[in-house]
Amino acid sequence: MPTLILVRHGRSTANTSGLLAGWTPGVALDERGAAQAAALPARLAGLPISEVVTSPLERCQETVRPLLEARPELRAHTDDRIGECHYGDWSGRKLAELMDEPLMEIVQAHPSAAAFPGGESLRAMQTRAAEAVREWNARVERDHGADAVYLMCSHGDIIKSLVADALGLHLDLFQRISVEPCSVTAIRYTRLRPFLVRLGDTGDFASLAPREEPGESDAPVGGGAGAP
Repeated sequence: MPTLILVRHGRSTANTSGLLAGWTPGVALDERGAAQAAALPARLAGLPISEVVTSPLERCQETVRPLLEARPELRAHTDDRIGECHYGDWSGRKLAELMDEPLMEIVQAHPSAAAFPGGESLRAMQTRAAEAVREWNARVERDHGADAVYLMCSHGDIIKSLVADALGLHLDLFQRISVEPCSVTAIRYTRLRPFLVRLGDTGDFASLAPREEPGESDAPVGGGAGAP
């Protein structure tokens, strides 16, 4: 079965503003995010990518644009199922103010029980994304062979949930996974089990250096802004 390259979108204006974007329209890449996207073709130059699938949201579309321009033989397929979690009434709000919401504790410690008011549950998010991957695995294998490589550009919580699914982890453990903006995660699927072969690879170790201010102990909903 194919190898899936999961790319989180580059850093967005919502990331740097501390907003939970969700499906809010008009959230684009910031200057650094655009540079991350521009560097993506070189980072993936050695991979024979057969298909590109992307979330419909602008920040993902912008992230794959340089890759599509560098490889005109590829075209992007849009799949709503790998779009961001529907955060409902939380969409567009400051993450700092959401930390005071009682639901945030559930999102962090028991995400399989978390459902966003006016939105969807994290279980539903994972289910739709995993179903999309399984369908695309079959399609890519049919059209390009069992050793094919394809790419999906999606969002932090989606990618974390797909990694948990591949590792057989309960969704309640997915907040222990971290994927930075424009990071590359690779999952090689086989008939019996998937193998996680890359996780959150940015090629930049700046985020591992000690910070002047202590980091948050909770996982950033939506994925966080990455290294400063």
